Amino acid sequence: MPAPGTAHEPQIDKGVDMPIATPEVYREMLDRAKREGFAYPAINVSSSQTLNAAIRGFAEAGSDGIIQVSTGGAEYFSGPTVKNMVTGALAMSAFAHEVAKNYDVNIALHTDHCPKDKLDNFVRPLVDASIERVKDGGQPYFQSHMWDGSAVPLEENLEIAKELLDKCQQANIILEIEVGVVGGEEDGVDNEINDQLYSTPEDAIATAEALGAGTDVYYMTALTFGNVHGVYKPGNVQLRPSVLKDAQDAVKAKFSEAEDKPFHLVFHGGSGSSEEEIKEAVSYGVVKMNVDTDTQYAFTRPIAGWMLGNYEGVLKIDGEVGNKKQYDPRAWGKAGEEGMAKRVVEACEHLGSAGKSQGAKKA
Repeated sequence: MPAPGTAHEPQIDKGVDMPIATPEVYREMLDRAKREGFAYPAINVSSSQTLNAAIRGFAEAGSDGIIQVSTGGAEYFSGPTVKNMVTGALAMSAFAHEVAKNYDVNIALHTDHCPKDKLDNFVRPLVDASIERVKDGGQPYFQSHMWDGSAVPLEENLEIAKELLDKCQQANIILEIEVGVVGGEEDGVDNEINDQLYSTPEDAIATAEALGAGTDVYYMTALTFGNVHGVYKPGNVQLRPSVLKDAQDAVKAKFSEAEDKPFHLVFHGGSGSSEEEIKEAVSYGVVKMNVDTDTQYAFTRPIAGWMLGNYEGVLKIDGEVGNKKQYDPRAWGKAGEEGMAKRVVEACEHLGSAGKSQGAKKA
C-alpha cells in the first residue's frame, strides 16, 4: 500500500464513459490535489436525485469529485421503513456505478461519519463485502470509509483505526479518521462548541505513531480546527486553519520519513467558513472538504419555489384535478437537481478543482 504523500502514476480509463474511480485513480486524485494545492468537494447524498445532481455538478464544473453517504443517508436509501444502512449503502453504490458511466469525470464513493455504536452495522460489513468482492477479482463497493472516533478517547480512537486500516488495506480501500471534535449537529450527533474543537500537534503525532507517518500506509485525517456542522453565517465560526499547519509541521519534525505535508487532510463542518479560511486550510494539505448543509438547501429551495409558484396545479383545490405536468415529481425534481448541481459547481470553483478533471473530455 503506497505511503501518504507518495506520487502515483495515474491509471485512468481514457474512454468516453468514465466509471466510478478505481482505487488507483482515487489515490492519484488525492495525491494530485495535495501536490497542486486544491481540494475536492465531497457531496453528501441521500437519494438518486441528489446523487444525480452531484455528478451533474462535477461534470459541469469539469471536476473529478467525491460522493458520500452518511449513516442516516444510507438508512434513507434503503427505504424509510426499512432503515438498513448496509442495504442502502450498497444500493447507492450500485446506482452510482451505473449512472457514472455516462459522465466524463472520475467519481469516488465514500461513507461519511460512522460512530462506534454503528460500526458493526455499517462500515465493518461494507468493508467485509468489498474484501470478498476484491478476492473475486472485482473492485471495492466504496473507495473510502470514515471511522468517526471523535466521541471516544484518542487512544481508543486510534486502536479502532488500526484495526479498520488493516481491513481496508485488504480491500484496497482508504480509511478516513477524525482526530478531535466537530461542533454542531449531524445525523443526531450533537457536540458542544468549545476548545475541544481544536486538534493539537500532540494529537497529530499520536496519530502518526499509531497509523504511520508516510511509510507503508495510506489514510486520510480529519483534524479539527474549529469546524462546526450545521447552518452558520460567515464570522460565527471561529476557524483556526493554522492548527493544520502546526500538525503537519509537528509530524514532519518527528518522523524522518514524513514529507512536508504528511497527512491527506479532510475539512469537516465547512458551513460558515470564508473563502479565505478555506483557501488557507487547503494550502496546508486539505484534499477533501465535506459539503452537505449547503447542497441540501440548494436542492430544496427551488422545489419550494416550484410548489409556491404552481400551487394551484400541484394541489387539487376545491375538487379540481390539478395539473399533472406540475405535480409530476420529475417536474419539481428537475428544479431541485439543477439548484444542487449549481452549488456543487460553486464548491468546485472555491476549492480549485474546477476544470482539473483527469477524465474530462479535451476540447
